[in-house]
Amino acid sequence: MCPLCGSCGEHVNKLNQQVSVMRKEIKNLRQMLDSAVRSHRKHMTSLQSAVAHIGHCGLDKGRQPLPPLSAQDALEQGNIQTVPIGYISSCFSVKNGTPRQPTICGPSRATLRIQQSVFNNPEHALVGLEHYSHVWIIFLFHRNGHLSYKAKVKPPRLNGQRVGVYSTRSPHRPNALGLTLAKLDRIVGDTVHLSDIDMIAGTPVLDIKPYIPEYDSPHTRVGMDLELPESDADRPNVAAVSLNQVTNTLNLDKDSGPDAQLNLKGERNDSHRNDDPESLLSRDKSQADIPGTDDALCSSSPNVNTHPSLPKDVRDVLEEVKAFVTQGELSQLSSEGKCQVSDSPITKLPESMVDRPCYGEEAYSTIAGWIREPPVASLEVRFTPHAERELAEFLPPHAPGPAGSDRPRFKFLRGAEEAAAAVRGVLSADPRSVYRRTRCGDKLFFFTLDTADITCWFGQGFAEVLRVRPVEHRSASL
Repeated sequence: MCPLCGSCGEHVNKLNQQVSVMRKEIKNLRQMLDSAVRSHRKHMTSLQSAVAHIGHCGLDKGRQPLPPLSAQDALEQGNIQTVPIGYISSCFSVKNGTPRQPTICGPSRATLRIQQSVFNNPEHALVGLEHYSHVWIIFLFHRNGHLSYKAKVKPPRLNGQRVGVYSTRSPHRPNALGLTLAKLDRIVGDTVHLSDIDMIAGTPVLDIKPYIPEYDSPHTRVGMDLELPESDADRPNVAAVSLNQVTNTLNLDKDSGPDAQLNLKGERNDSHRNDDPESLLSRDKSQADIPGTDDALCSSSPNVNTHPSLPKDVRDVLEEVKAFVTQGELSQLSSEGKCQVSDSPITKLPESMVDRPCYGEEAYSTIAGWIREPPVASLEVRFTPHAERELAEFLPPHAPGPAGSDRPRFKFLRGAEEAAAAVRGVLSADPRSVYRRTRCGDKLFFFTLDTADITCWFGQGFAEVLRVRPVEHRSASL
């Protein structure tokens, strides 16, 4: 094939330029179409709200308006009128810089006051909640900015890759409902004090539910599938045995720390490590309900059949566990956190679950691999000396200050050290969107934490705090 002459090359270049212009025009048209669709949805929503308000739903030509649905019919069709029970007062006042998940910023605090319009005595609705350490908060994403949503989204931790919206915690959903597992600090009258939160100030809360590990954590459900059949319940001196109770008799690794608890939000779980009362590898022999099991397992003899009081299927499980211990596989499991699946007919899992990435040592608890190992790495957080001095000027909420002092004061955070830890938690998870990360990497980043306005910039693998000022200073300068 002969090489192109000068005129042919120039013609090809012109064609390439025209193709590039056409692609840009198509992109602009797509953006305009998306904007028009969002605007249309917004107008349709406002029209539906207006029609529902004036009671003219279901009008037809020559007919009377259809009667409104009864409360029961509306409930059966999934149409309910939500009533916020209260609004969050949070240390995060704007979306920018607010953690995307709880436990990312442990010192993050908030309060929720139950409205008297919901209950005549709001404090009565909170009686008994003080017995729980964590609560589920069901809320609305009221600052989405638009009502559009898509079947596939780009989570920031995936750095631009698309996945289905229901495999993420994206706020842009058909129903803008949010769910947070928050730490319950205390209850004062009709006000709930929370920490480990990811909600901004003014968030409407729809419901509060206590977190119960026995119901909410898959770790504690393992034994439910492994109970003895009813025919074995009549055997004398034999208690119902689950895999949890069998493993509770093992006291093989006394120097290792407690196992990490399941992270229900799919993110870091630094503050909830020891809350589950039923750890899969408990070191307390007194919790075992099987008579003589300790002797059978701790004995040098591999024969477990010397205990005829145990059911046959339980003895089979014990023999298999002892074989694992002998081969060193159990210690490898606890050190590397890998999922081991037994071939026993009692504990064998479906093949579809074996290949899933698992969190910790429990094969019953699986999460997406990119949650544990996201393409976006954690960042190192630095403070300039000037920022450290500015942060040290902030006083705790109730600390006495010198007369006439104009030093800034936190409302939620308990001091400069806790504020520094909160800033590190926010920035280490890289709160920027994919667009900011890829297109505006050289721009300054601002976010508000409690009464402090944080100015920082991002470099290669780190974030550096440049300035910490009271919020009113920035608003005055604007």
